[in-house]
Amino acid sequence: MAKKVQMMILKSCPHCVRAFEMMDELAAKNEEYKAVEFEVIEEDVFPEIADALDYYYVPTYFVDGQKIHEGVPTFEKVDAVFKAALS
Repeated sequence: MAKKVQMMILKSCPHCVRAFEMMDELAAKNEEYKAVEFEVIEEDVFPEIADALDYYYVPTYFVDGQKIHEGVPTFEKVDAVFKAALS
């Protein structure tokens, strides 16, 4: 069973848009990644959640409360989020 993943975003962030594209591409290539569920949190909508977490840049991924990636995404970094969620 996959671990809980939180993804902090801003809708206006081009890096967040790209991260979603990378997530879709990776899940299309790796069947097991489809089991990972992401709780996507818009920091402008939920500032109380954003303020409680230790990060500055978006997108930021937390797996079971541990920060796995923050900032400009790459396929390798997003893949590491999936792997952490499935480990």
